[in-house]
This record gives sequence, structure tokens and C-alpha cells, in this order.
Amino acid sequence: MEIGQINLHHIRMRLRTPVSTSFGTIWDKDSVLVEIRDTDGVVGWGESPAFWIPWYSEETIRTVLHVMEDFLIPRLLHQDIEHPNQAAGIFAPVQRNNMAKAGLESAIWDLYAKRHNLSLAKVLGGTKQKIEVGVVVGIQPTVQETLKIVEAYLLEGYKRVKLKIKPGQDIQFVKAVSASFPQLPISVDANGSYCSADLPILCELDQFGLAMIEQPLAAGDLVEHAKLQTMLKTPVCLDESAATFEDIKNAAALASCKIVSVKMSRLGGIAATKQVNDFCRDRNIPIWCGGMFETGIGRAHNIALSTLDNFTMPGDLSGSSRYWERDLIEPEVVVKQGEIEVSDKPGIGYDVNLEQLEKITLFKKTIR
Repeated sequence: MEIGQINLHHIRMRLRTPVSTSFGTIWDKDSVLVEIRDTDGVVGWGESPAFWIPWYSEETIRTVLHVMEDFLIPRLLHQDIEHPNQAAGIFAPVQRNNMAKAGLESAIWDLYAKRHNLSLAKVLGGTKQKIEVGVVVGIQPTVQETLKIVEAYLLEGYKRVKLKIKPGQDIQFVKAVSASFPQLPISVDANGSYCSADLPILCELDQFGLAMIEQPLAAGDLVEHAKLQTMLKTPVCLDESAATFEDIKNAAALASCKIVSVKMSRLGGIAATKQVNDFCRDRNIPIWCGGMFETGIGRAHNIALSTLDNFTMPGDLSGSSRYWERDLIEPEVVVKQGEIEVSDKPGIGYDVNLEQLEKITLFKKTIR
């Protein structure tokens, strides 16, 4: 397949309700949507869900657009690609910038699957027809508001609840949710907001039988996470510290965690995610799919990846209506009793509503 044209769409969508984490409150979510068209007119879609501010990683919407336009797309355009695995080699001279690479690479996978009239899940070797999903509860002003939100999500059938925490808003919230819903699998996510001085607080969380403590310490600090894991019965899960395949290899060697949150955009694409799946499976390290407030396009890619064999824990893959008044895919992603049915239609399995896309597009650029 020869890449003939690439359209970049900088879009902005208003969240149904704002989400608060340790690094701030999110009201609107920008993304870069990638539309790749081959010379036969077949179209593949991808997404780079970077933020405006470099609070999750060093990449932002502006850096993603810059790196795509000036470095990655010139290397990709008019290439005759036999398989999406070639993308990593094409992009190799550009260091890191994984979110920019993932947006383009995931679109190539969608295009490839459509050309072969196969679902993306099937092309990836996925085996599940349904995937279990969890839901994220942002930091709330009060414990009572947190309990009310958790109860509503349980009525919707979600299999796991993740509570965002930060210093000062942690123990009392976790204690209350744990006591009110004793059978509920609960995890917490600190987004790296604790430091070595906070180890006693993190150890206090051990009493609640949590499924995991996600990214308690700063990104990149694998040694301190290894120290913490020796102090805890609760599994430590890495997210921001597992930015690359090499990070995950080092974390495994140091025993810095027992679980890894996998985000395709953070790792640089689908091929890298498959590599992580196989590596962790061979070492009995369970993985699950994290979310980046993606539109339905990125969410569809994540659903397909979650059908792989080592994605054994419910991911942060809530339905479209969890975040958006209206998503830009048809049909929208729907959660039924805590599960999402995997589409067997070609590619990502969802159509992009071009009329809705136009309404939320801030900037579009066509590169031929």
C-alpha cells in the first residue's frame, strides 16, 4: 500500500464532566487525529492524545504536530508499505516523540486491516470477543461525592474502580470506598504525586487490599519504586515510568512493579505495545490498557489491543458517553455489564462521523 495523502486534524472536545487528577483539572481535551489515505483511496484513522501542557510526558499537541509535519510525514509519504511493522524502522531516526509516532502508526494499522478486510483485533492476533473494563473516578471535593459516583458506576456494571489520589486526599477516600463496597476491586492512581518522604502514607494504603497502586512516585524513578514494592503487599503498577519498552525491561529487572499500565500512544504505537504484551506475558507480569481521554478513534484502537492474551485486567476503556456528550464515531462505544463487545468489522470497526469531526476541528492540514 502506497501512502498518498495524510490529513491532520487538531480537534477539541468538551468533557461531559471535568476530571480532576493530581496534576490538575481537565475540562476540554485536544487530540491530533490522523487520516491516512493510500493511492487506492482506502482510509485509515489514528489518534495522538497529547495534552496542551507537558504534565503527562514531554510531548504536547504543538510538539506532536511539529514532529509529524516536519520529520515523520516526510519520511512516510509515498512509501510503499507491505506491513505496519515497517513504520518503526521508518521513524527510527527520530528520537522518542512516541505520541507523534503512535498517531501515524496506528492509522497505518487501521488502513492495513481494512485493505485485508479484517478487524484490527484479528490482524493483531487478539482472541477475545468481549473485554472487561473499569472506570476512573477523579479526585472529588468530598468523600460523600466520591461514594455517590462510585455507586453510580457500579450500577452500570463496571468491573473495577480506580480512584485518583494525591497527598492529602488519599487515605480517607480509599478507606470510605473500601468500607462501603467491600467486594469491589479498587485501585488508586497517584500520577507520580508522592515522594520518598511519603512512603509511610503509601504503606498505610496496604491495609485496604487494593488491586494496585498506580504510579505512586515520580516518573523514571525505577529504583525508588523497587524499594517501595518490597515494603508493600499491594502490587505497584507503573504508568508514566513505563514510557518505553526499555523502561519496562529495566523495571522487570529491578522488580520495580508487579503490574504495568500499557498505553499505546505512550509506547509509540501498536507494534511496540505488542512487544510489551509478549515480554510481560513471558515474565508473568499482567498488563492492562490505560486511557488518555481518547476520542472513539483512539478508544477503538485500545479495544483491539485489549483482545491480546496478556491484557488480563480490566482497562480504563469506559464507553463513549462516560466522557463525551457526543463522540465522533458511529456506533459509539457502549459498555454493557462492565464489558465492551469487540467489533468484527474491518479495521477499527467504527466509522468516523465527518460532519461531527468538522464541528470540533480547530485546524486541518492536508499533506500530499
